[in-house]
Amino acid sequence: MTAQAGKGSANGSDALRGLAASLDDSDRDRTVARNTRRVVMASMGVMKDQKAQRKRTRSLALAALVILLLIIGPLAWLVVDYFNSGGHIGDLTGEFTLWGCILCPALLAAALVAGWLRKR
Repeated sequence: MTAQAGKGSANGSDALRGLAASLDDSDRDRTVARNTRRVVMASMGVMKDQKAQRKRTRSLALAALVILLLIIGPLAWLVVDYFNSGGHIGDLTGEFTLWGCILCPALLAAALVAGWLRKR
């Protein structure tokens, strides 16, 4: 009986050691899961920020395009109307309107390139 009791206590201590080892493993697993969750949440925050930045950039590009059309549209209309009504390129009005049609997009393009280079 004593031999069996001693054997039973050895099995019990093995069971306790196994339980302690599994608890240590679960603590490690919990720590790894917590760290992984932190990394994933941080990555998700970064991805949301990047998506918001792309949205802002897209909306600014669209706004710039609308403003460009609102500024250059009437000027182009004026030039086309002037030359259709019999104006000549050598006239002072014709020259100034053509210069305006050339300079406005050129200045806008220069500003866009400067902004693009500054961000880069």
